[in-house]
Amino acid sequence: MAELDRLVHEPGRLAILTVLSSVADADFLFLQRATGLTKGNLSSHLSKLEDAGLVQIEKRFVRKKPLTTVEISELGRERTARHWEQLEQLKQAAQAVSASQASQSARRSAAPSRVRPA
Repeated sequence: MAELDRLVHEPGRLAILTVLSSVADADFLFLQRATGLTKGNLSSHLSKLEDAGLVQIEKRFVRKKPLTTVEISELGRERTARHWEQLEQLKQAAQAVSASQASQSARRSAAPSRVRPA
């Protein structure tokens, strides 16, 4: 199994990318509310995602008020989708191991006892 993408896997960044993958774009306050991150934490994560090319950030003024909008890039969509696929594969592998162990345990329980009476 491939190693998980550490940049995407971090909970705050995964939350940001997941939200952005379901909308065309989002403003900073919407992302803050949706993810529950503080302004500083959100800003830090967005910078890392932007540096990696996973999001595009646009800053402008609307009626003299700053407005920051964020859009996920195609690379960001691909890496987020790949990450969720890897998590699903991990889940399936764990379920298969669990089912195999349960089956082995059931076979051992059903086997006749080999203990001789004293």
